[in-house]
Amino acid sequence: MASATKVSILDYFNIVFEGENGKIESNCKYCGTRIQAKRSVTSNFVTHLKRKHPTMYDEFVKRKDMKREGYSSGSTLNFTANVSNVRYSVPVVTGAAAGGAAGGIGSQSSVGVVGASSGGRVTKFDKHDPRQVLISEAIAKMIVQDLQPVSMVEKEGFRALLQLLEPRYTPDSQHYIRSQLLPAYAYQAQLATRQALTSAHTLSLSLDICMDKSLCSSGFLGITCHFLTCDWQMRSALLACLFLTDISLCSQILSDFEEVCFSHNVAGRAFRVVSDAFPSAVKPCCLPGFLISPLQGSKQGDEGELILNTHNREDSIPNGHNEDFEFEESLEHGLGVCRVDCFSRSLERCVKEGLCSCPQLSPTLRKASSFYHYITSAVPAEKLNQVFDTTGLHPGSIQPVLSDWAMQLKVLHRLLDSVDFLEELSGPSELSLGTSERVLLRELTDILEPFTEAWDMVHGARQTDLLTDRHVPISLAMPCVLGLCKHLSEISAVHCSALLVGLRQAVDKLLAPLLQDPLYIIATTLDPQFKLSWSNNPDWHRQVILDELNKQSNSPNPADPSTDLQAEYPSPPAPALSPVSPLSRPCKLFSFIKQRPMTQAKSLEQELSVYLREEPTDEEALHYWRRKAIDFPQLSQMAKRVFTIPACGTVVESIFTTAECCQRACDLPKNLETLIYLKANYRLLWT
Repeated sequence: MASATKVSILDYFNIVFEGENGKIESNCKYCGTRIQAKRSVTSNFVTHLKRKHPTMYDEFVKRKDMKREGYSSGSTLNFTANVSNVRYSVPVVTGAAAGGAAGGIGSQSSVGVVGASSGGRVTKFDKHDPRQVLISEAIAKMIVQDLQPVSMVEKEGFRALLQLLEPRYTPDSQHYIRSQLLPAYAYQAQLATRQALTSAHTLSLSLDICMDKSLCSSGFLGITCHFLTCDWQMRSALLACLFLTDISLCSQILSDFEEVCFSHNVAGRAFRVVSDAFPSAVKPCCLPGFLISPLQGSKQGDEGELILNTHNREDSIPNGHNEDFEFEESLEHGLGVCRVDCFSRSLERCVKEGLCSCPQLSPTLRKASSFYHYITSAVPAEKLNQVFDTTGLHPGSIQPVLSDWAMQLKVLHRLLDSVDFLEELSGPSELSLGTSERVLLRELTDILEPFTEAWDMVHGARQTDLLTDRHVPISLAMPCVLGLCKHLSEISAVHCSALLVGLRQAVDKLLAPLLQDPLYIIATTLDPQFKLSWSNNPDWHRQVILDELNKQSNSPNPADPSTDLQAEYPSPPAPALSPVSPLSRPCKLFSFIKQRPMTQAKSLEQELSVYLREEPTDEEALHYWRRKAIDFPQLSQMAKRVFTIPACGTVVESIFTTAECCQRACDLPKNLETLIYLKANYRLLWT
């Protein structure tokens, strides 16, 4: 074991195995290299540090010199070596002392005083030291991932924690992080995105607009690109997050959108642009009165009102319908026929309008919410886990995402399934649900259950991880709509008849038109798990597909910049032919072999016929078309296009809903734009 009077080289390694005769195996803390040696002979460790980490080696030598000088002069600085670490028995610098050690750029000194009253000194990291850079990057990643205000780095408690964990680290100022570190990361993300887009075969774009709750007319614009790589891998990247002074100015939105497209060299290449008719019509839909999170219940004047009033946005905007129509008309004119609605938002709007048409649900849902809060406080956690563990909920740690209607409905469903068990555990209470209330809530969950299933199919893993790079194509839209229409036509309701009527009207208005849209017909047919198995008139749908594919293949790509947004990205050049064998076939020697027929290119109709004759398969769509691109070259080109259109909302849309907590804390809107941009592109930078 290293002596307490010596600085050990093992301070820079993590011991992972210790055998007989003092043999040890350690991993380098900085590069992870496995080193084998004896505890008494550490030359291998010193050599590795000297060759691979010269800065760390110089620091090791300086520490040995400081230790030698400290003991020779009777210094009060004490070192306590414990195999793989060194503890400094000096007081922690906080407040002004810590703040003075970290100014802006250039204020970081290589040597700083720690514990001046004890006379001890510790060598501070150089600003280019790998360890200094690594910690600064970790702090920046924390700020981005948690959307924390940059000003937190100068808080006294945060600096005291840093000083305790790593006294040699010099904290960066918030000015340095805001003005240089975060913009540098954003620049790296932009370069990586532009480089990836240069080789993208085809792409689509999404527009997301979030309204600032503190400033009614302002908000943020997010522009996301969904593109296919040369190996049929789907990727998404946020191109820009822009602050809007007035979200009702469609001309400004289109101008910013066009500028971003040109700066990333995607102008004229977008197959479709996913954008809703009105920007702020996509607020989260919630069950009216059913507040799961205690934080929501504590904000009766804010969150509670938001949940009850999102269904009637016209109440807060004069002439809401006229403004919606004008914005939609301007958006249609600016983006042209390439604009499509987001399927998941249309699905959510159907649920929202249905709930709005049944106001008698609110009192019962409010009582169910109170009952839920009562049992989570009265019933032991181990008992509650038997009820709510299947929904991924853990009582006492409810996440903000539970304001989502689908997750609320799952909680309500589990609550109703175990209501007798929970009432028995919690004891009699005036909050207990009566028979009529249970019947009403059960009818509500039965009616909305297929909507929840469709929502889960479209969103999937993204509900638990905002940064999940999971792309769901629009080929799911057609089967979901057909299933919902069938469900609503067969189910009957006694207590929630108004809800059923409202849902039917909303589906007919928002989702049923997709059944006649050639884009959705083609997308579903080109999905190998569906093909035309869903169709009640396959001959008609087949002809629609052929007409649309012929139109797409014959349409020229306009060169006029004014029509760039409607342009199709040209098909990539045909692959080179495979080399022919250099050995020619002798005519007489191989005369017994039948002459091979000349291969002719299949027409589009022939390709479609051969494709549809194959049985549907559960193979993932992009994997299937990557494998079948040679067999169906024309169909695969169309598949490349339609599968870039997402069926669900983007990552930045989910981030917008979580950014409200730091929006008031951030000093500048520009700072929040950068944080949102980096959080959406987190996987691009740090995975």
